[in-house]
Amino acid sequence: MNLKAVLAALLAFAIFSTHDVIVKFLGATFSPFQIVFFSGLFSFPLITLMLVRDPSQGNLRPVHPWWVALRSVCVVTSPTAAFFAFTVLPLAQVYALLFAAPLLITVLAIPILGERVGIWRMLAVLMGLCGVIIVVRPGVTELQMGHFAALLAAFAVALQSVVLRKIGREERRVVLMLYPLLINVGVMGVAMTFVYQPVGLADLGGMATVALFSFVASLLLVYSYTNAEAALVAPMQYSQIVWAAIFGILVFNETPDSMTLLGASVIVASGLFIIAREARGGTSQQTPVLRTRSRGISPGSFRVSQAMRRSDTE
Repeated sequence: MNLKAVLAALLAFAIFSTHDVIVKFLGATFSPFQIVFFSGLFSFPLITLMLVRDPSQGNLRPVHPWWVALRSVCVVTSPTAAFFAFTVLPLAQVYALLFAAPLLITVLAIPILGERVGIWRMLAVLMGLCGVIIVVRPGVTELQMGHFAALLAAFAVALQSVVLRKIGREERRVVLMLYPLLINVGVMGVAMTFVYQPVGLADLGGMATVALFSFVASLLLVYSYTNAEAALVAPMQYSQIVWAAIFGILVFNETPDSMTLLGASVIVASGLFIIAREARGGTSQQTPVLRTRSRGISPGSFRVSQAMRRSDTE
C-alpha cells in the first residue's frame, strides 16, 4: 500500500508540474490576476462537490475570523505571486525558491504554534536559507521581481499552513475552503479589470485545465496521505525539480545552471532533514511541516488536511 501511495504522490506532483507549464504558457499573454481569477472560478463547482459532503453542523461564521481572514489573504497571495514567478523565471529557479516553504513553516511555527525548535532543525533552516542565497545570487546576478514573487509565494504558503494548523480543528471545513475561494474570486476580479485581455476558447480551456489538474492532484495527495505515513509522502514534492528540468529543457529551452541546481540541492536536503526530524518526534509536538499536505499555490487545489479532518483529529 505504501508503494501505491508513493506512486500516487509522484503522479500528483507530476500533474502539478504540468499545471505549472500551462500557467507559464498562459502567463505570456495574461496577467496572473486573470489566470488566478478564472482558475478560481472554474474551481467552484469542483470544490462545491466536496463541501456538500461536509457532515459538521454549524453556520458559516468563523470561530477565529482574524485568523481565517489572514489565511484567506495568503491563499490569494500565494498563487498570484507564484504564477507571476513562473511567467518570468525558469521553472527550476521558481521551484527551488518555493521549496523554502518548509523552512519558513518551521520558523513561523515558533511564534504562532508555540513550537519548540531544537538546534538541529534551526541549523537546517539556516542551511536552507543559504541554499536560497545560492539560487538568487545577490550581487552576482540581477535580482528580478520574479525572485521576490517566488519567495513571497513560499512565505504565503508557509503562513497559511501554520495558521491552518492552529485553527483547523476548531473551524468547519466549509469555512476554511469557502472563504479563500470567495476572496480569491472577488479580489482577483477587481484586480483583473485593470489588466484584462480577451480570452479565446483555447485559453479558457487552458485555465479550466489548470483548475482541474490542481484539483485532481490534490485528490491523489489525499489518497497518498490516507494510505501511507506523512514522512514517506511529503518528500515526494521535491520530485518537481526533476520535472522542472525536463519541461524546462524540452518545452522552454531552459537549462538549469549549476548554481541553481546546487542551491536547490541544499534547500531540498535541509527540507528532508526537517521532515525526518519531525517524523522521529524529538522536541516537536505539532510537526507543522508534516501536516502541510498540499502545495498551496493553486486556486483549484484544496488543503489536503481539510479533506482528512477526521484522521487529523484522532
